[in-house]
Amino acid sequence: MGKLIGVGVGPGDPELMTLKAVRMIRENEIIAVPGEAARETVAYKIAVQAAPELAEKELVAVPMPMTKDPEALAASHDKAADQVETYLRDGKNVVFLTLGDPTVYSTFMYVHKRIKARGYETQIISGIPSFCAAAACADMALTEAKEELHVIPAVYNIDHDLNYEGTRVLMKSGKKMGRVKERLMQEDCDVFMVENCGMETQRVFHSAQEIPEDAGYYSLIIVKEKKEK
Repeated sequence: MGKLIGVGVGPGDPELMTLKAVRMIRENEIIAVPGEAARETVAYKIAVQAAPELAEKELVAVPMPMTKDPEALAASHDKAADQVETYLRDGKNVVFLTLGDPTVYSTFMYVHKRIKARGYETQIISGIPSFCAAAACADMALTEAKEELHVIPAVYNIDHDLNYEGTRVLMKSGKKMGRVKERLMQEDCDVFMVENCGMETQRVFHSAQEIPEDAGYYSLIIVKEKKEK
């Protein structure tokens, strides 16, 4: 039987892909990519710059609908696992590309646990998480000394308490960016947002006021407590 290998391609800059991620692409022929058209996906466009061999591989497009409907999500994850299993059953490994790190809010993990439950071998190759790369882009530390770090999927938590101590990373703000911005402007804190981190269209914002309400899907916000000078 083949093995499913989840490979993190990092946040956007192909130079931030790990050597191991590139090697996995080079050594395996079946590459799964989340999206309707494999060559048009962000993950493919990042990875092919670091591993040009990817263009010659057999690509498997794995549609992942943007919905919160649990039944629709479960059905899409089951279908994705079925797609992958057709190759594993024939003894072929499948490298599944995913943005950032596969273990951080990745749709890959839903496929991973289904494939694992069916008795196949699985492996995860770490990638640089978007919030680490975003902090580097903002030229700042995420945490220092005893500061806590909280990673929050804002789209699910905007109606709840976001006032954690330490540094907060707000991911998945999406269409609720306007409400997230409004909440942050009410706080006395330092706010940084990186849109399209590591890509040619990258933009860095240095306050809640600067954040555009129509910011793109790949936007990540870092919120830090103000320090006494």
